[in-house]
Parts: sequence; C-alpha cells; structure tokens
Amino acid sequence: MTPLVVVRAEPGASASVAAARAAGLTAVGHPLFEVHPAPWDPPDADGIDALLIGSANALRHGGPALSAYREKPVYAVGAATAAAAHAAGFVVAHTGEGGLQRVVERVAPGHRRLLRLAGDERIALRPGACIIAERIVYSVVPLTVSAALRAVLTGGGVVLVHSAAAAQRLAAEVPPALRARIALALIGPRLIEPAGTGWSALAVASRPDERALLAAARGLCQGRTSK
Repeated sequence: MTPLVVVRAEPGASASVAAARAAGLTAVGHPLFEVHPAPWDPPDADGIDALLIGSANALRHGGPALSAYREKPVYAVGAATAAAAHAAGFVVAHTGEGGLQRVVERVAPGHRRLLRLAGDERIALRPGACIIAERIVYSVVPLTVSAALRAVLTGGGVVLVHSAAAAQRLAAEVPPALRARIALALIGPRLIEPAGTGWSALAVASRPDERALLAAARGLCQGRTSK
C-alpha cells in the first residue's frame, strides 16, 4: 500500500499517524510546522456567552487567561476539540461535524455573544445572528523541511493536508517534476487552489474532519483516484 505522510504540527501529527495506522494505513509523520502561544488581550467575560473553538490548539496555548471563561459553554468544531475542552475543565454545549461555520449556525439563542479563540491561520466566518469577538491565541510557525521528508516525497506517496498553509508549503517545496508521484488528501475544497496543480491525484474529504480525511486518503493509498 502507498505510504501516507502527515505534515501537520504536533501533537496533531502523532494523533493522525496513530489514527491512520489503526485504520490499516502505512503512515509516517514529518511536521512542516510547530505551534506557539500568541499574546492576546482577553475581553471582559461578562460580555461573552460562550466560546467558539476551532482547534484544540486554542485550549493548549490559550494560557492562564482561559480561566476567566471557565464557566462559559464551549462550541467545538469537532470531537477532538470537544475532548480537549472537557479535559481543560469546560462544559461543551455543542460538538460540530461539518466545520466551524456550521457550528455558528447551531448556536443556542442564549449564547449569541461568542468569543472565538483561533490561530493566525483561520477561515472567515459569517456571524449570522451572533456577535463574534475574535482573539488569536496561537501561531503556526514553519519548520525547515527535513532530509527525511524530502526523501519520502522523492519516493512518492500520499500526503495528508489539514490546512491552506500546508497546501501552500507543499506547492512551494515540491518541484513540478516530483508532483506527478505524489497525491494529496485535502480536508476541504478551499485547499485545492493553494495546493496548485501537477499532483498525481487530489482527494477532498467529504466533511472537514479527520475521519473523512483519512477515508479520502485511504482511497488514494489503495490506488483509487477520487476528486
């Protein structure tokens, strides 16, 4: 079976590798990024009804200021983020399955004033009936491409792509002559443009979550092209 390469930052890389291996895929982790906390100015908790969290990184790197919102319910993008919120002592009001925009659309009437804790790479949201205050609490920093990763990419394979930044990085680092040997599994259609062209195949997850992404990757690893 074609190997699967995971390039997201830790600890997500190790989690994705473990999930892929549990699903019977041959997977290796070679992170292209690492995550660092960012300084942020917490808004008054009295003006916030609930937290909107699109990544467990917000809870890992939000720091002591998170304690001011411990009584606020959390709207989480998915199961992994919800689990991180529970572990951090928060009550989860809703766990999404189809991306953060769909979570916003399901906010309860009493939770319209949201505090979105995010990273420096994030998607724009339509607030609808909500009022969303946003704070950047972590940043994603590029790492030098390792010799081991270059060797893996030269040999061909399938790369799991979780973000537009990763898609752009692969497009910049992988020369056109090598792209025909590499397939990309993308977590959403918004990553198609930054990934560029010339890859042997692209597969887009049916939903923006890890399970759907691994399903798309499995098809590529088994030699089935899915677009």
